Amino acid sequence: MLLKNANILVVDDDADVLTAIRLLLKSRVKQVVVEKNPNNISDLIRRHKFDIVVLDMNFNGLVNTGNEGIYWLNKIKEIDKEVGVILITAYGELDLAIKSLKEGALDFLVKPWKNEKLIQSITEILSKKVSGKNKTENTGIFGSEILGESSVMQEVFLKIKKIAPTEANILILGENGTGKDLVAKAIHDNSLRKNKPFIKVDVGALTETLFESELFGYKKGAFTDAKEDRKGRFEAAEGGTLFLDEIGNISLQQQARLLTILQNRQVTPLGSNQPIPLNIRLICATNLDIALLANETKFRKDLIYRINTVEIIMPPLRSRDNDILLLANHFIEMYAEKYLKSAFKLEDSFMKKLKSYYFPGNVRELQYALERAIIMADENTLTDEDLVFSPIEKKQIRTEESGLNLETVEKNTILKVIEKNNSNISKSAKELGITRTALYRRLNKYGL
Repeated sequence: MLLKNANILVVDDDADVLTAIRLLLKSRVKQVVVEKNPNNISDLIRRHKFDIVVLDMNFNGLVNTGNEGIYWLNKIKEIDKEVGVILITAYGELDLAIKSLKEGALDFLVKPWKNEKLIQSITEILSKKVSGKNKTENTGIFGSEILGESSVMQEVFLKIKKIAPTEANILILGENGTGKDLVAKAIHDNSLRKNKPFIKVDVGALTETLFESELFGYKKGAFTDAKEDRKGRFEAAEGGTLFLDEIGNISLQQQARLLTILQNRQVTPLGSNQPIPLNIRLICATNLDIALLANETKFRKDLIYRINTVEIIMPPLRSRDNDILLLANHFIEMYAEKYLKSAFKLEDSFMKKLKSYYFPGNVRELQYALERAIIMADENTLTDEDLVFSPIEKKQIRTEESGLNLETVEKNTILKVIEKNNSNISKSAKELGITRTALYRRLNKYGL
């Protein structure tokens, strides 16, 4: 029904584009108006009430600004702030398209676009307009799996939106259980490679031997158990995205092998002399602090630069206070449905215990605790007694409890400040009143 009642304006100086979109939309929406000349936009917006404008970013030099799409976007917003704008851009204009999101565009499509993507984008914008949520980040802009309303998560969402359409290699940092794998998948799903494979490998769990065979593949007879040819994960991800989780746990020798492959953009299977060219996007993740990765006795700096064009820091749940109840309600609803139970009411004691807990295991710990609560609950009202946290994490709760030893106090203070500043070493050093070098020395001293 949303599409059937929608009024859409399409502005592009290419007659073929206008015809294609008009034919696509005319049977799906209430009205579709097409226009070649952007100078007519203002008059059209004033005379008609459009829900969405699909706008090209480049015309025939009618406006000498160098970024016409943003110029006309601002014109549209001056007249009608409520109209949703989708920009059409060429691949080479991605930086400009990303800039347009800050100017008020709700989405952009890269030429050549897929019809289903345009329909999906229009439908999502209409849905948010109806529900009164014009800011996509309010509900998690990458589907129900990544939820967050806190300011730190808004920063993560914005960063994903910016970098997903690019080819940049990404390093995702964060504690265990913060959702680094979900972010990697979201980047892939919103990239130009989304219709190609997304291959995940927990490289930290691979032995030296398995590291070679799993990642690079092998030929029949390469070793005793190699009874047939097998593709490695690099080759399996051809055209798509390769996600290497726990990258901080691989040995220096493995790092050297990985660096060679990334530099040469080709991989040679075990037992073969024939290199295979690679066309992949690389995303890596680790629970180690970037300061530890910068220690060359543990990790090669040249490899860091290769895998870390852009970094995303996933905040711990304890710094996302506004999101705890949001996530809790999501998991409670999910598990109530899974285990065929009625809707649950949350007592104040239950919510108070949720808010006061430290969550050393982050979102993963919250999810498991709530699944247990739903399974074990006798009534459809949850109290603090239903909320039992895993003893696995107990030793990590509140580092203040470990005593008042001077070194312990210093270590805990450093941890708190670094966490507060989302692992930004410069800000942390400034807040602690020491130099970056002095802070790095302390990090090494305490094995942080």
